[in-house]
Amino acid sequence: MRWARAAAGGLIVGALLLGGCTGDGGSAQRPSETGPMTFVTGGDLTDYLRNVLSEWNRSHPAEKVKVIELPEAADEVRAQMETGLRSGSGRFDVLNIDVAWTSEFAASGWITPLDADRFPLDDFLAPLVDTATFRGELYAVPYVTNAGLLYYRKDLIKREGRQPPRTWHELESMAKSIAPKYGLDGYAGQYLPYEGLTVNIAEVIQSAGGQILSDEGARVTVDSPAAREGLDFLARGVRDGWIPRGALAFKEEESRRAFQNGDLLFLRNWPYVYDLANEKGSEIAGKVGAVPLPGPNGQGSSILGGSNLAVSANSRHQKSATELIAYLTSEHVQRQVLTQGSLPPVRAALYSDPALVRRFPYLPTLKQSVLTAKPRPKSPSYEQVSLAVQAVAHDALAGRQSSDEAVIRLARELQAIVHRD
Repeated sequence: MRWARAAAGGLIVGALLLGGCTGDGGSAQRPSETGPMTFVTGGDLTDYLRNVLSEWNRSHPAEKVKVIELPEAADEVRAQMETGLRSGSGRFDVLNIDVAWTSEFAASGWITPLDADRFPLDDFLAPLVDTATFRGELYAVPYVTNAGLLYYRKDLIKREGRQPPRTWHELESMAKSIAPKYGLDGYAGQYLPYEGLTVNIAEVIQSAGGQILSDEGARVTVDSPAAREGLDFLARGVRDGWIPRGALAFKEEESRRAFQNGDLLFLRNWPYVYDLANEKGSEIAGKVGAVPLPGPNGQGSSILGGSNLAVSANSRHQKSATELIAYLTSEHVQRQVLTQGSLPPVRAALYSDPALVRRFPYLPTLKQSVLTAKPRPKSPSYEQVSLAVQAVAHDALAGRQSSDEAVIRLARELQAIVHRD
């Protein structure tokens, strides 16, 4: 499984690169120099990355890039990253960080501000740029994006004379009425207590019009009717059985396999599922549709997944690192990100390229989802915020707390985290 799937939201997904830092969290400014660089990434991304970087190395012999591969699991990557960041090492130059971590890295002084005029940000899908900023300043450049989609069995929905659901009510109704007729479970997402659950919870809250945090993480706003409505939508599904209780142990791959094996009518997951579900040998090949996530009264809002490229504050070769980021976000390389890496690019024009749409028919739907998506809560203490969301939400989905009790508890725990910052 690609590490990018787990971190982006997928939870799927995003690739991670590490950067050095000062031991006390402050950045050590160094002259912008040129020279060879290191590029550290989560596992299972090197096949296409090595091809892309070999082109750079041939044309930049004095600024060659060395790839350092970390494990696939996001938690392991995060642990190794923390060690590297706190060591004060200047060994690493370019960081490809999960989009949710930009604020934390910037606040800790681990990455250096970038000149926004150096990059064609207007050519990127607009919501992505927000994930790369902190307190109004650009600290990274979008590299890979992701947005959640609702996958469905288009053969069964068509047989029933229905259209794919546009609202939570329609989704719940079909999950209850159609799925049992064909021996299927109704709906699932990623509900194990890990980053993917944070993504799923943030999506239902913002789809209902709410937020977990606001003001760059300075204000807790989760105690709202929207948060109760969103959390209760999922908790009710588990309680009433149209979300299988086994989904409380699902991450991306467990949920993907359940859908691909023909056990689910509907699935919330990332774009990588489309190709796998339709590949030769799949139980449901040719029977898969994808639409934007539903919400209470119409289209919902996904969380933005993916990764951003940043320059380590302790890099000795910051000029070269900046040039490498410009290369990796160029249209030429972004095309390879999609065609060779099977990862959603950040360049808007690629989503309407006729040849690419023929090969990846979900691109227009994905673009629609990305344009209405939002980043995960920005916070200098994002990891603690996410852990709190996971723990409280899992208790609510498992029926150990009511949605109202869970929202009140989460607000209290987040207040404690925010006041520590």
